[in-house]
Amino acid sequence: MNYHQYYPVDIVNGPGTRCTLFVAGCIHECPGCYNKSTWRLNSGLPFTAEMEDRIIADLNDTRIKRQGLSLSGGDPLHPQNVPSILKLVQRVHAECRGKDIWVWTGYTLDELNSAQREVVELINVLVDGKFVQDLKDPALIWRGSSNQVVHRLR
Repeated sequence: MNYHQYYPVDIVNGPGTRCTLFVAGCIHECPGCYNKSTWRLNSGLPFTAEMEDRIIADLNDTRIKRQGLSLSGGDPLHPQNVPSILKLVQRVHAECRGKDIWVWTGYTLDELNSAQREVVELINVLVDGKFVQDLKDPALIWRGSSNQVVHRLR
């Protein structure tokens, strides 16, 4: 998996102070997407064990309390990203007690395959659906267009 940006302290992509990772790779290519640079799978930087360790350390850093981890992109649930994303969310569960996990994806909940559902079983909130420019609404919280759904799973 590749990633484009990692914010160790973020207050925009989800509630509270968070760590946010923007991964590479998206098949949806939604017209009007604000993050087109992340569409290509091979763009950005390799997601390494060191970067994964850094995210875990940042989530556990008591100097700046983080509520959780946000995963966006690109698409964290792109089939080629799922193995790395699954490993990361498993580690967050095991090593970062009390942290929530939010994931943004262009897939809808009912479109997910079994591997993608494994990830969803471990997260707290899934924001699903393609961005639709004609349904864009800047007043919406945590989503860009009114067709997208914020699923509070646990």
